[in-house]
Amino acid sequence: MKPTLSALVIFLSVVGVLSFVFLILAIGTDFWYIIDASKWEHNSSMYLSSHSGLWRTCNSQNKCWPFVNPFGSGKNFTDSQRHLLNMHGTFVILLPLSVIVMVIGGMAGFFSVLARAYMLLLLTGALFLLGALITLAGISVYLSYSAAAFQEALCLSGRQTLEDVGIHFGWSLALAWISFVAEVLVGVAFLLASRMVALMRRQEQGI
Repeated sequence: MKPTLSALVIFLSVVGVLSFVFLILAIGTDFWYIIDASKWEHNSSMYLSSHSGLWRTCNSQNKCWPFVNPFGSGKNFTDSQRHLLNMHGTFVILLPLSVIVMVIGGMAGFFSVLARAYMLLLLTGALFLLGALITLAGISVYLSYSAAAFQEALCLSGRQTLEDVGIHFGWSLALAWISFVAEVLVGVAFLLASRMVALMRRQEQGI
């Protein structure tokens, strides 16, 4: 391999592993959405602050419980409630699916680099870009879900109830964004590697 291609392979390895690790950490941690109700806790014995992940919600004392349907077990959901449940079901599928695509892409990338196979490198790049698109879709659905859930909370409790409550996204979501960017970089790098391999083969054939 030429030095430039070797450097590209090192970049692919490092960034690819980081992308995978960051997405796994994002999916497995519970700091996607943070509710800070510390002002209310001064006058209450209850722990009202919480932080949520894709699968569960934890209070400020790190006592966690799995996500359950907050609207009860009945079937008479409003359209907005049904829409929230559908969005939750969507992003908890999309983000793990992106991990699966990344694992397949990693294995394909390993063999494509060893074989210096142009088409396999090209397909691996496309696979990582597809994984990035799935990750972006999952994050986008989660953001829409969070906004819709907040509006539903306003309807149920009133705006004044939430005035002293701080609500913001956490570092788990930031990790997912970093993983998305890394996936895009890896996909583009694989496409560049396929281009470099094709040029190297043309030069060898020309000689």
